[in-house]
Amino acid sequence: MQKHIAVYISNNENKKLLLRKINSGVLIPELKTLKGAVFSEITLNRFIEEEERHGHFDVQTKTNNSLKNSSEGERKRALLNHILSKKLPDYIILDNVFDCLDVSAQSKMTTRLENLRHKTKIIQISTRKRDILPFIRDVYTIKEGELQLLDTLENTKTFRTHFVKDLPQPLAVSSTRYNCLIHLNNVSVSYGTRAILNHINWTIRPGEFWQLIGPNGSGKSTILSLISGDNPKGYMADMTLFGIKKGSGESVWDIKKNMGFYSSEMLRGFKRRDSIESMIVSGFLDSIGLYTFPSDSQLKIANEWLALLNMTSIKNKSFSFLSSGYKRLVLIARAMVKHPPLLILDEPTNGLDDTDAQMFAQLVNKIAAESETAIIYVSHRKEEHINPDKIYELIPGISGSTGKIV
Repeated sequence: MQKHIAVYISNNENKKLLLRKINSGVLIPELKTLKGAVFSEITLNRFIEEEERHGHFDVQTKTNNSLKNSSEGERKRALLNHILSKKLPDYIILDNVFDCLDVSAQSKMTTRLENLRHKTKIIQISTRKRDILPFIRDVYTIKEGELQLLDTLENTKTFRTHFVKDLPQPLAVSSTRYNCLIHLNNVSVSYGTRAILNHINWTIRPGEFWQLIGPNGSGKSTILSLISGDNPKGYMADMTLFGIKKGSGESVWDIKKNMGFYSSEMLRGFKRRDSIESMIVSGFLDSIGLYTFPSDSQLKIANEWLALLNMTSIKNKSFSFLSSGYKRLVLIARAMVKHPPLLILDEPTNGLDDTDAQMFAQLVNKIAAESETAIIYVSHRKEEHINPDKIYELIPGISGSTGKIV
């Protein structure tokens, strides 16, 4: 019988080095004589680079799209199919296999791996306790560069308060008051013969904390693009955004100036070496990096956010050297320095470990409790420590997804 193991790690581990040490047999000597495959975002990124360089697809998606133009869920399914389409490897390393998959897709993936475990050895790497496969009994962590068996996962559970200072106040209090921030009235969206949304009715008021849920492909991203003003389909819909009737001559800027936005995908786009302080201050200017000298008032508020995040002592260090969890805290502060009426968080905990997810959740809950900013938090599944007041669920159907308040 195959002996499967899980390696439970934090985001502080060097993932590339860990994969290399496992694959070469340094950490698990028995693998030295075996042939394996690596299921990882690192592997996917390598295939995407090959696509861009050579213009052909080695990994086939269900919709025949390139990996670059596919969703994260599609990419994961395609990579596993690619691995299994060849001679079955002696072992498969699964790196955060459930990230970006909805509940149904996770269930299907678990069933598939349950069947696969009888044929090949599975080595799972996970930053989340909840994601460890149910058939894996031996769970290890990394200590001083070696695998160490955990007696129980519960021993790793910790909880502490990260943010004790009050939330910084805005530079100026807006004179504009909205009774309603967003109102979608019987909004339907189709692309050709493909129906996406079907008579969506949703009203978001100041200070409300919403979670938007729904399976992959249910239209969550379409709704966000309508609200942000980026989707031209909005001009044909009955929508009011921040007191402006859609299609009444407004500019995209008229809409976006009322919003802060964060997506885990944003981390791919920040390659500059601006300081942590500069990244937060740039939120006043809606720019990446500073091109004009900030005012004393802007610097004061930015430093209040740094104090809240416990980053005052490292404010002059490069943003690029922060861990992914701390980068997200900085980008949330950047989005919130002006206290926008609406903050959108699109899959914000993707790729976080348990500690960073808990810390991120505390900051989001604090913003919800101590500001008038409304929040739309988009996620495939419930995040244990994030506490929305209301949930809007998209339910797929033949005529497009309908919506309901849960």
